[in-house]
Amino acid sequence: MSDLALNETFSTTNGSAPRALGLGFSPCPNDTFMFHALVHGRVEIPDCRVSPVLHDVETLNEMARHKTLELTKLSFFALFDLAGDYRLLNAGAAMGHGCGPILVARRAMDPRSLPRCRVVVPGQWTTAHLLFRLWAPQAGPCRFIPYDRIMAAIGSGEADCGVIIHENRFTYHQYGLVKIVDLGEWWESQTGLPIPLGCIAARADLPEVVIQGAERAIRASIAQARQAPQASLAYIHQHAREMEPSVLERHIETFVNDYSLDLGEAGRAAVAVLQERARKAGVLP
Repeated sequence: MSDLALNETFSTTNGSAPRALGLGFSPCPNDTFMFHALVHGRVEIPDCRVSPVLHDVETLNEMARHKTLELTKLSFFALFDLAGDYRLLNAGAAMGHGCGPILVARRAMDPRSLPRCRVVVPGQWTTAHLLFRLWAPQAGPCRFIPYDRIMAAIGSGEADCGVIIHENRFTYHQYGLVKIVDLGEWWESQTGLPIPLGCIAARADLPEVVIQGAERAIRASIAQARQAPQASLAYIHQHAREMEPSVLERHIETFVNDYSLDLGEAGRAAVAVLQERARKAGVLP
């Protein structure tokens, strides 16, 4: 049975047709791990039917500019720019320590050379791009390409360096690339806070009861995944681009944590500091 068919079995408490909710998230292991229970009807948002929409995060960022989906994964950079259209949920975030984007190149380089470098990043509205801009305000314009093409672009000489995210942080050595800076480590050294990468946001025009129900359901879905991690393996493998079991495991352990269940005081502080620094740097209005 398909994911959509599973969700079509939901019913409402008052007998009316359930509200349709598009739920956007990435095919990366941390997201498919977290949302497996919700997508497969093991957790429900009351009186709603969830339809999963899987895309890379920059595609979801762009879709949010048109308010396409009711619930969606967003980079925090995109959320800041769309604050009037989407509301941050306390559950479902990608945030933590030791999980930031990494600037890599074919060989060691002096950061002072960045104004002359061809730099590739995984999308205009990704937090990776925002962090790079905060770390290297002297850098010239970046070129935006899909995250899974960045290492190949550097390796082929098409780019001098680039910011990698997701599972690539575990595999870049295999491509002969070297780390120039871990932007997450830089952020933590500057702020002492976890690095806020991505979040789940609800479209602001949704009823409050739906937004609160979605947050509870997402938290329950994550809790189920952590309690029974084997249950989601087939779904994870169905969508993962990197199939090495050890990489999948490290990916989930790195990006799914207590901040995913609830941002908490430290998580919300990190979001506020990132937004304020983006404004002071002139990256946000």
